Amino acid sequence: MTVLRKAIRENTPMTNEEEIALGKELAACAGDPLKFVETMFPWDSDSELKGAAPEKWQREVLEAIRDGLPEEKVRIAVASGHGVGKTALTSWIILWALATCRDTRGVLTASNEAQLYTKNRAELTKWHRLFRGKEFFNLTATALIRNDPGHEFTWRLDLLPWNPYKAEAFAGLHNAGRRILIIFDEASAIDPIIFETVEPAASDVNTQVIWCCFGNPLHNTGPFRECFGKFAHRWKRFHVDSRDVGISDKEQIARWAADYSEDGYFFCTRVRGLFPSAGSAQFIATDLVEAAMVREAEYRPNDPLLVGVDVARFGEDDSVIFARRGMDARSIPPIQVHGLDTVRLEELILNFCLQHRVDMIFVDDSGAGGAVVDHLIRHNLPVEGVAFGGKSIGNASRVNYANKRAEMWGAVKDRLPYLALPNSADLRDQLIGPEFKFNLKGEIQLEKKEDMRKRGLASPDIADALALTFARPVFPRAYDDFAGRGDHCLGL
Repeated sequence: MTVLRKAIRENTPMTNEEEIALGKELAACAGDPLKFVETMFPWDSDSELKGAAPEKWQREVLEAIRDGLPEEKVRIAVASGHGVGKTALTSWIILWALATCRDTRGVLTASNEAQLYTKNRAELTKWHRLFRGKEFFNLTATALIRNDPGHEFTWRLDLLPWNPYKAEAFAGLHNAGRRILIIFDEASAIDPIIFETVEPAASDVNTQVIWCCFGNPLHNTGPFRECFGKFAHRWKRFHVDSRDVGISDKEQIARWAADYSEDGYFFCTRVRGLFPSAGSAQFIATDLVEAAMVREAEYRPNDPLLVGVDVARFGEDDSVIFARRGMDARSIPPIQVHGLDTVRLEELILNFCLQHRVDMIFVDDSGAGGAVVDHLIRHNLPVEGVAFGGKSIGNASRVNYANKRAEMWGAVKDRLPYLALPNSADLRDQLIGPEFKFNLKGEIQLEKKEDMRKRGLASPDIADALALTFARPVFPRAYDDFAGRGDHCLGL
């Protein structure tokens, strides 16, 4: 061991004996990345690492990989503040994965090309230089490659910028019977289509797959957020507070603490490593929606029954019928249908009215919705068409909205502390998905459905149908003696 360390320190080539000895040490670290980090870098020498050591949270992540390897599939998600050492950790994991398993294949991508090459590659260069087995690998501008002839394409990790229009570049990451390493850095900014494309490779049978996602928790929607939410059961999750890490810049953190609220968006995402209750441009806060989904449903006897109908315009969209009585938007489940023409949708609405005493039906009358409104009027139903792009009429909160759709969503937001909603993951995601901005008049403009699709989010059809029930205040109708039969709704 002493001879080997001396050779490395003096930057002289290893002898065959030294290579064999190091190979045995690496083999002993194949299932233990923490042991690899502790023994493969000169922590106890006079190098630049003198006095340094892995941080507690870094050790915990390495232990999580070690403990998960017997099951072959390991998924690690780390949401952290700034300056905690996550780029160093990614370098350690890369070097361990390639150095301890023959013909390992991997990919490293980041939020953007600049991050990938100026930060990730620079850090990987440092740790490759300090690695005791650096002679085994060549680090090029875009890849870390085993220098064994014949393995240039089978034993390597590529630094690969992502492009939502060329996601297929990530589709060929398969390595049956071997090891696959996938690392996403600044994962909040990586397009959902890249996550979706990588997913099949992360499920290869009889293959050791390590998938690690690191980043500041900047957005409260998207696949990185769902590593801690909808898909939390698939991931080993870590939140790393910059204040708890020895190498972080405490003076900078103190300045941020003086400038920002500890519970505010900036401090939560940049220091505490926590997803905020609302993203920087997220219109409806997640905690409001989740609270509404567990709140007990109640309504008063004279509360009108209002129905919102969002009519599908595109092949991917759904038509939705959503009923709300007062603050109870749960007791009558929404009706969600796909690929239904307007005639059959009208039949669904008519059948709904036969079963319930409906006071008003609000229909998005743009596109095909206009025909639905006309046909329902012919049946003497209480119906109004609502133009999403129409003028807002003002509201109790005195917030200025750019159009009718934004105003209705604003009404939903205002009522959420009192509403009872269905416990639906789709509705939750749709309500917290849209972002907003202010136009030149200082009015709130809600994100368009088309722009949401570009961010990889589904069209908020269910949420729009709920918002339609807040188109305007409605008083309950007076029913005749036959109200209990339901035929009043059809004007019969």
